[in-house]
Amino acid sequence: MKSIARSAWIWGLEAAASLSLAFCAPPPPALAQPQKPAPIVLRAARLYDGKGDALVQNGVVVIEGARIAAVGSGIGVPAGAKVIDLGDATLAPGFIDAHSHVTINYSDDWKDWFINGFRRELAEQAIESTVNARRTIEAGFTTVRDVGSTDCLDVGLRNAIARGLVPGPRMLVAVHALGARGGHADTAGLRHDLLIREDREREGIAHGPDGFREAVRYQVKQGADVIKFCASGGVLSLADEVDTPQLTLEEMKALIEEAHRLRKKVAAHCHGDRAARDAILAGVDSIEHGSFLSDETLALMKERGTYLVPTLLAGEWVGGRLEKLPPEIAAKGKAALAARTRMFKSALSFGVKIGFGTDSGVSPHGLNAQEFKLMASLGMAPLAAIKSATSVDAELLGIAQKTGSLEPGKFADIVAMPGNPAEDITVTERVILVIKEGKIVKSPVADSHANPGR
Repeated sequence: MKSIARSAWIWGLEAAASLSLAFCAPPPPALAQPQKPAPIVLRAARLYDGKGDALVQNGVVVIEGARIAAVGSGIGVPAGAKVIDLGDATLAPGFIDAHSHVTINYSDDWKDWFINGFRRELAEQAIESTVNARRTIEAGFTTVRDVGSTDCLDVGLRNAIARGLVPGPRMLVAVHALGARGGHADTAGLRHDLLIREDREREGIAHGPDGFREAVRYQVKQGADVIKFCASGGVLSLADEVDTPQLTLEEMKALIEEAHRLRKKVAAHCHGDRAARDAILAGVDSIEHGSFLSDETLALMKERGTYLVPTLLAGEWVGGRLEKLPPEIAAKGKAALAARTRMFKSALSFGVKIGFGTDSGVSPHGLNAQEFKLMASLGMAPLAAIKSATSVDAELLGIAQKTGSLEPGKFADIVAMPGNPAEDITVTERVILVIKEGKIVKSPVADSHANPGR
């Protein structure tokens, strides 16, 4: 017992001494705070802010972290900043493509594309999608709206890019495009006993107002940022006419109301005039393609503030390869291409809000900027075309508070083009610098890969 008591007494002295030393010891050194990245200063001969109608000479953009700190002409350089002088170039906001399919790779050979859709595993398709994403952002597109995929490939790609696992643009995704049974969003035109699945709201195929409400809820459940539906037939589907309505007005009203209730914008694939008119009256946010729109419908779009996303590049790409398509598809592609020129020029004259979208996936990814030249060739001013891919698209997508223009506080999504786009719009196809959220994705500076974009 004496031994136990003595041990306890010794232990108590030692504990007291340790406690005393702890109180008397100097405090541990403060943990080192992570250093903020040095500011980046971009200089170029010209700057377009994404909102105006003219270029600013001797443009300067100051980037601090992920955001723009200052923008204008003659701005001073902060201490310790990394300066990138681009010389005879034009700075602009990162481009936005409001109609893309990053997880889809169409082929010049329709049959080859159709068969590969059955042969390629999902993992292979997902890996291929990361290649498409890299090509897209390196072409200067820092944001895309992906308006239809399968198997949640778009959701997975969006999330992987956001986590920094792979480089690519910021993505807003639709999951499945909604449509009627046997319509453009469905698989039809095949042998009657192949691929028969009914009650497919989960995959976007529905009927009746309640069915389309349920289809909207499924897409949102699976991660959709936007809802896309097929109001009329399409070009690359086998069994439908390109301009016929595929949903009733009541079905459109139900799905648009449900999407808006869930704070999701709605895009309508639509070539046909009557279907577009119903979609506009139902409250849709944008008409995609719009090949056969009449002047009366365009006037209604102007009145309602409905956007047009004309996707000229898709028509151009399909129209140049009609001989490789099944005859029924080739006929639709030829008719849509012939109609789109008058429609686009009329939309300009009516003052319809025109967004920028390419339908990439129909054309190869990374060629998105070719849409600028097509818009300008049909009468749109070059800077207005760039505006459509910056502040106009940002408003359409509901992200104007974050991106779409060069303004302090917004994300540092920035591109630089050689020369002057107001004089040669094709310089948009040769961007020399791409920055997304302050991270350099592509640069003429040798060490650009030390700070990869995400």
